Parts: sequence; C-alpha cells; structure tokens
Amino acid sequence: MRTIKPIFLFADSQVLFWHTTEGLFIDRIRKAIEEDNNRPQGEFTAAYIGASNRDKAEYFDIFVNAMKQIEITDCRHIKIKPTEDDYKYLRKADVVLLAGGSIVNGWKAIQETELQERVVDCYHNGAVLVGISAGAIQLGLRGWRTTKNIPKDVFTTFQVVPAVIDVHDEEADWIYLAHLVEYLGETNRGYGIPSGGGAVYHPDWSFEAVRHHLVEYFYVDRQIKRSLIFPKQKGMPEEDAGNTDPRRGQVFKPNEIVSSGVVNIDRDLLNQEE
Repeated sequence: MRTIKPIFLFADSQVLFWHTTEGLFIDRIRKAIEEDNNRPQGEFTAAYIGASNRDKAEYFDIFVNAMKQIEITDCRHIKIKPTEDDYKYLRKADVVLLAGGSIVNGWKAIQETELQERVVDCYHNGAVLVGISAGAIQLGLRGWRTTKNIPKDVFTTFQVVPAVIDVHDEEADWIYLAHLVEYLGETNRGYGIPSGGGAVYHPDWSFEAVRHHLVEYFYVDRQIKRSLIFPKQKGMPEEDAGNTDPRRGQVFKPNEIVSSGVVNIDRDLLNQEE
C-alpha cells in the first residue's frame, strides 16, 4: 500500500512558483513522491482537474509550467466530461490538482461524473492532492454558493481535509468562515488562507502555514475561538525545541475526527491511533 501524502492547499497559484531560502517550495511535492518506497517504478505523472474554471486552457498551461519546475512532464488535463482513459490516468497519477474558479459550478460538474469518488481514491492510493482556491475549499468539509447564506447555500464537498477551508477573504476578516464554523458546531474547525499563501494538511491531521499565517477557528469550552498559525521561521518564539516538526499546527485527536462526521479520512491511520 502506498503512503498517504500531505495535501497542499493554496489560495492562488503564487505558491506554485514561490522560492524559499531552501529552494522552490513545491519541491516538497516531488520529495513526498520520491520518499514513498511503495510507489511502482516509472515516470512521475500529474493530473489537472479544471472543472471549476470550465477547462480553460491557459490555466492548464500554468499547471504544466509549475510541474516542469519539479521535472514532472507527463501531465494530463482531466476534462469536465472525463473519458475512460482519463480515469485510468487519474488512478495512477502521483499529483492530482484541483483548479480554482467557481466553487459551486466546479462541484456540480464533479458530481455529474465519477470524479468525486475517484479523487478520494487517489488520495487513499498515495497521490499528492493539491487544491488551488476553489479546489482548496472543495477538498475541505463544505463549499458554498456566492450568496453565502447559511445554511441553504452550504453543501458537502470532498471531505478529505477535516476542516472548513476558506481562501483570500482577509479583507472581510474571515467573517463568513467564522459564522460557518459556528453553525457547524463544536467538533468542527476552519482555516483561512490569505492571498499568496497556503497550508499543508499532514496525515497526522495537523496544519502547517505556508508563506503567510493561517487564521484558525475552533472551539474551547463551547465557545468559538480564533488563533493564528505562523509559517516556520528560524528564531521564531513560537518554535518548540522539543517538536521534531514545529512547522505544524494543532493536531486533531481521533475522537474529534470521528465526531466531525468526516467520511473520507484514511481509516488505517485512524486505527493506528486507537
């Protein structure tokens, strides 16, 4: 069985081309694939799902250029109406990216095909999932229509990330995200990713901030609270010297995952914690 990988969630495509002091950030995507000792031999492959932007070719070109940076040149655009060959390619893909665009239109298009089930299968089979903007939101617990009325405009999405994800809403101070998490109740959390930033959701259910801080909403003593998760930087006072990976945020507990109603977490990982 292939190793479950981190999920990369970006507010926009900037992080795909962002260089840190350690090099290109998305080198971490390639490294996650390379470190999987159970991966079959062969060229790395990457699938792009453009349902949320109606398959605009120029956005697929951005994806192809991003993948070239990490020497992945076998890329395929999975269209709104996938073929059997598309599904076969997706099944073996090392990277699966869900593009930005319209949250609701993209989700409707996905539900009209087998893509909802197939993307979840990709994650459990060891693919690296990447969500850009609407794609990042869809990988979380809920999406919403642009009118943002709660609850009538809210709908369930992929649920591979056990939290509500929102992106580039910092000017509104994440008010909608706070209201949605509050409506969903005590076992739910929300993460706001500002423009130009990202998050990494790790297989141990922790979140890491990328480039900019994350805004986190969660419950303490039946009250919703807000905190910040900062990107890892040398010399930061938040750094815990005893933590082998201090980039990560708060870790979910198994009972929190189960009670949240998330259906697409990896059950083998959950069982290991019991």
